[in-house]
Amino acid sequence: MECVIYQEQTGECEQIDCRQADGGSQAALDRLAVLKPEEFAWIRMDEPRPEELQRLSQYLELHPLAIEDAVQAHQRPKQERYGDVLAVAVKTLWFVEQTADVETGEVMIFLGPSFALTVRHGAADPTVEAARRLAQQPHMRELGPVSVLHVVTDVIVDAYAEAAAQVRTDLTELERCVFSPARDDLTEQIYSLKREVVEFRDAIQPLVPVMQPFTAAHDDWPRQVVPYFRDVADHLTRTDTEVRALDDLLASVLDAHLAKVGTWQNDDMRRISAWAAILAIPTMVAGIYGMNFAHMPELDWRYGYPCALALMALGSGLLYRAFRRNGWL
Repeated sequence: MECVIYQEQTGECEQIDCRQADGGSQAALDRLAVLKPEEFAWIRMDEPRPEELQRLSQYLELHPLAIEDAVQAHQRPKQERYGDVLAVAVKTLWFVEQTADVETGEVMIFLGPSFALTVRHGAADPTVEAARRLAQQPHMRELGPVSVLHVVTDVIVDAYAEAAAQVRTDLTELERCVFSPARDDLTEQIYSLKREVVEFRDAIQPLVPVMQPFTAAHDDWPRQVVPYFRDVADHLTRTDTEVRALDDLLASVLDAHLAKVGTWQNDDMRRISAWAAILAIPTMVAGIYGMNFAHMPELDWRYGYPCALALMALGSGLLYRAFRRNGWL
């Protein structure tokens, strides 16, 4: 748990020591109790215990349903307002290069009149980068707790764009393999990447309508923050379009690969059929002369056996030449 107090007018910040045995809740609560009107607090919690979050929520007057959502961390991107508190759930996302997997987490953001509370679940922690950006932008801290919502969502959306670029790189490599002369079965790899893109899409698409209301002016928000949210919404829409295109392209790549596999099978069947036809001639001749009838032509002829072999070889050779000319062999 971390707690920072920001001065809206001067941009100064005060770090609260939250290393006590109780997780720092009491130290944060004591400081929150004496907040000045020009101050706001940003409390960051990483996968907190239910009792720790419950204790903090009693002071911040958070709704029980909001606390339940923050603890369970299995929410779709959404925004809910509980009195003076705005709760926003956002999916975090990162790309694992070693396994080509898209992993997701969640950040719950609570905005009150004088505080911002972020509850994180998952390996990715966007609040660290968000805190760094907020420290480098004193003018953003003048906007109050809503600045925390902006920097956190901005970091998360930037991570979406980076993950989309990595997915496109893997897709480009798959396309190269699909249309290469090699006969490798890539169905499982394509389907696995498509499944990751679907998970990506499920994280980013519901967030688009959630961010849209933030691009309009709010009575209780500074008007200066609206352009920043418009910038985040623009990046989000662009990444959403990119993910949709990746999903459609992956479906086309999978269809192309399956068509190529069908072509391979047709080529194999043509080769098998061609060799079967070539072998049918010696099989037919040998079968006829293997019937052992008493009266058959050329049985007593001295050159009958060489002529039979020559007939087999000639017939097979002519068929082989014809199949090679037609591309069957």
